[in-house]
Amino acid sequence: MSSEETKAKILGVLKFITDPEIPINIVDLGLIREMKVEDGKVNIKMVMTAPGCPYSMTLLRIVEESIKQAIPEVEEVKVELIDYPPWTPADMTEEGRELFKRNYGYDIMESFIERYGSIENYYQLVRKYLGMEEDV
Repeated sequence: MSSEETKAKILGVLKFITDPEIPINIVDLGLIREMKVEDGKVNIKMVMTAPGCPYSMTLLRIVEESIKQAIPEVEEVKVELIDYPPWTPADMTEEGRELFKRNYGYDIMESFIERYGSIENYYQLVRKYLGMEEDV
């Protein structure tokens, strides 16, 4: 199986894993930042919807175990949590945003911009929270 076929299978598996706080799958939420597949080894970089999310380690473990169980040709799975750049609603797929709007009755991106003004403003807040810059 090619790495592209394996990636497609992995994305199919990940579409069944939902965020514990926002019941939308982690693919459509945009939590998967990077995926590399080579010689039966899978490396994934993920972000959570909020810095310091208490469910992060559990969700990483669920991703790892789900891939191992569903795709036997995958020999090794490494899932890494990254903090930056942080997740924003702009990372969601159109399908994810539509699901959110149906479930909650409002457009999450509009609400996000109303609250923070821009994605860059939010990034500045997160950099400060993470201690990445002193003057914000």
